[in-house]
Amino acid sequence: MRSESCVLVVTTFPDIETARDIAKILVEERLVACVNLIPQMESIYLWKEGIHNSHEVGGLMKTMESRVSVLETRLCQLHPYELPELIVLPVKGGLPAFLDWVSASVKRGG
Repeated sequence: MRSESCVLVVTTFPDIETARDIAKILVEERLVACVNLIPQMESIYLWKEGIHNSHEVGGLMKTMESRVSVLETRLCQLHPYELPELIVLPVKGGLPAFLDWVSASVKRGG
């Protein structure tokens, strides 16, 4: 069923409510098949000439390579951060039925 590659997109959110709200929209719009939320992360980062420490919620999003551009645009529209994290990692393998499910889930919207 898959003719293209599945990817894992990594992001962070400021809190669980924001993370849930954005994740639901992205799934409803078929930009991602699934978002795993990882609460209680701590991030230490350089931003605007200072070192910052924040509690955040991690997000692991499963989608297809062809949906990344639209996902990027939509995440930036929805996200409260000035510069949201968005890192795309290739999926080199996995359970074929799961990867087919990801593909079928996002293709319905694309």
